Amino acid sequence: MCAAHSPSKQFYLRVSRTKTSWTARRPSGTVTGVSAAPLRPAATQWYARPSARNWRCSAPPATAFDFHTALPGYLPTPLWELPALASELGVGRLMVKDESSRLGLPAFKALGVWWAAAHVVADRAGLTRPLTLDALCAATSRLSLTLVTATAGNHGRALARVAAQLGLRAHIFVPEATSPAAAMAIASEGATVTTVAGSYREAVEQAGRACAARPDAELVQDTAWPGYEAVPARIVEGYATLLHEVDAQLLDTGCRPPGLVVVPVGVGSLAQAVVGHYRSRKAKPPPAILGVEPAAAPCILESLTARELRTVPTGSTNMVGLNCGTPSSLAWPSLCAGLDAATTVHDQAATRAAADLERLGVSSGPSGAAALAGVRCALTGRGNAHRRSQLDVGSDSVVVLLSTEGSAAVGNDLAA
Repeated sequence: MCAAHSPSKQFYLRVSRTKTSWTARRPSGTVTGVSAAPLRPAATQWYARPSARNWRCSAPPATAFDFHTALPGYLPTPLWELPALASELGVGRLMVKDESSRLGLPAFKALGVWWAAAHVVADRAGLTRPLTLDALCAATSRLSLTLVTATAGNHGRALARVAAQLGLRAHIFVPEATSPAAAMAIASEGATVTTVAGSYREAVEQAGRACAARPDAELVQDTAWPGYEAVPARIVEGYATLLHEVDAQLLDTGCRPPGLVVVPVGVGSLAQAVVGHYRSRKAKPPPAILGVEPAAAPCILESLTARELRTVPTGSTNMVGLNCGTPSSLAWPSLCAGLDAATTVHDQAATRAAADLERLGVSSGPSGAAALAGVRCALTGRGNAHRRSQLDVGSDSVVVLLSTEGSAAVGNDLAA
């Protein structure tokens, strides 16, 4: 690394590594404290369009995977098999991609940040591709550059960490609802943290204005809008690494490809990566993809229902990383065309899902556990036969949940 931070090896001692992937099977017996009765609040929303499964797109670039695997401390995050949840949900096998420790941080965001920051530096310094960490470090030693973003927590901390490792400055804008502990976690990475009197969207706007006023600053934002899409596109490319890992891990376990992939959704950038990954393949049958949002911030579901990008007012939620009111303009076309279904979950359901995953040995915050809460809404409770039919999920289906953060992720002190 160029600077002080290097990932601690203690995060990677939970499973054995085999070739390019980590796999594990959790015990199949009853786990005390995990109840089988689904929690499905009456106000939960549902959207489905099964024909989205037939949409196809071109394959996204895979070069980020090679870059990530060359970073010090890189290891694939675990893919846990949880038979107890498969039994509860009435499916063949259930896997959880555990992003509670990714490159030394408790969330998946570092994948997108590293790839986007690398291209920002390369463009400033005129570096040729493929990119290497050594070339980036040599370039940053000659640059005066501040990386800027707005964040609800994990993205900002990841950018602060990456900036420090590259020897750059970071300036992070957070909305006023951000807890002091979350702001301190970001500042502990060496970043300047500015609290904005307003929402996440207003923090994004202020970060953009700050960059426009400084020629030595670059915005590294994980959402897009017309005129600002190049950097968010790199972030989406970076997220695809975790999906390539899932492919290898399923193959290692002798498991067939998933029939359903469940992804938590904020502005939609990770969901865009998921859609691009699975909708660019010729393999059949393609998996259904289910997006899960907080009931307090259903911007994707409302946009899908209206068939046009919509901004919605947001409320308070313990799913801090998903509390977004406007979809990314870059993600929206892919989600509109290729996302099979979307649902919303309430805080109580996300809290219960996080606790159940914890009892099964998987660390997850409410934003990550939203995937479990959402698949419970889809596959259990009143009307589940119709929803299962829309998703084409049966008793032998393989389901993959993306748990995007651990319980130590930034902002999860609000969920206490």
